[in-house]
Amino acid sequence: MALILVSAPASAQTRGPLVLAAASLQEALSAAADRFAAQGQPRPVLSFAASSALARQITAGAPADLFVSADEGWMDLVEEAGLLAPGTRATLAGNRLALIAPTASRLPPVRTGAQIVAALGNGRIAIADPQAVPAGRYARVALSRMGAWRAIAPRVAAAENVRAALALVERGAAPLGVVYATDARASRAVRVVGVFPAASHPPIRYPIARLARSREPSAEAFRRFLLSPAGRAILRAHGFSAP
Repeated sequence: MALILVSAPASAQTRGPLVLAAASLQEALSAAADRFAAQGQPRPVLSFAASSALARQITAGAPADLFVSADEGWMDLVEEAGLLAPGTRATLAGNRLALIAPTASRLPPVRTGAQIVAALGNGRIAIADPQAVPAGRYARVALSRMGAWRAIAPRVAAAENVRAALALVERGAAPLGVVYATDARASRAVRVVGVFPAASHPPIRYPIARLARSREPSAEAFRRFLLSPAGRAILRAHGFSAP
């Protein structure tokens, strides 16, 4: 799995903590890292990918300091492997699930499972891998509870992470997609045509924890910053909800 690496040039002596984070957090965590660095701290090195891919890398021994997952399940896997620093796991933020279409689409608001199936027509719907990636798993549950999954499943364009699903809709390769509301907000090439009811899927929560193998002194400071009122304000500014 490819990682998207976002970092500022730094020497080995000033490199901040390596943070493995869910793809949907790119803009929010980048802004938080900038604010943290502006306080005189070493800027965190941010690596974004699907939570499933990151959790597997951590359990395989990949070096990192912090992990931020898009669901509890993949954080549970890392914790059960004994790889979290005790007492550092916390819920960072929440999110919503949205149905998107290209900006130029004339599709009216979509509210029911039957309307989603009808709107899709003969096209494909872009969803992060529904077997492993949190956004895809949330989408599969929501569409199932709305009675649409059986009809839609054969037409799923499965992507490696939620941002890859977003990209399929952005470039018109899929007429519809299911992403987090924050992903839709971050793109000018798509528009939201429906928001899934909160009751249609498990609560979307982003847990954060420091990894037991971390030896970077600023890792705990960045974790605490993200959980502070200032850090949570940055997340809210990017559309994330309180946990």
